[in-house]
Amino acid sequence: QVQLVESGGGLVQAGGSLRLSCTASGRTFSSYVMGWFRQAPGKGREFVATTNWNGGRTYHADSVKGRFTISRDNAKNTVYLQMNNLKPEDTAVYYCAASGRIRATMSQDDYDYWGQGTQVTVSS
Repeated sequence: QVQLVESGGGLVQAGGSLRLSCTASGRTFSSYVMGWFRQAPGKGREFVATTNWNGGRTYHADSVKGRFTISRDNAKNTVYLQMNNLKPEDTAVYYCAASGRIRATMSQDDYDYWGQGTQVTVSS
């Protein structure tokens, strides 16, 4: 069982930056693929970024490529999402998730554990 707790959300002006953190319980964090997803008001949850077990392979959604960066620190059981040049359309609840798959994956169905989410609001 893995418990995930996100932090770092908040209100920021367009063009600003935030760094989200997600800390996992348990001693097997490094064995999990980690991902970030988001859900905007009135929309379905969508993929944002994912990383394999050691951060060596990462993938980002086209909508955030060049602005967001996923990374992880296995010694701290934490995965991060650095978000730069934020836009109003980035406003959403952001969720981290853990997958027992071997390879990084963009599919929500491949993730076994989810955090409670953290709100990010970008004002114009």
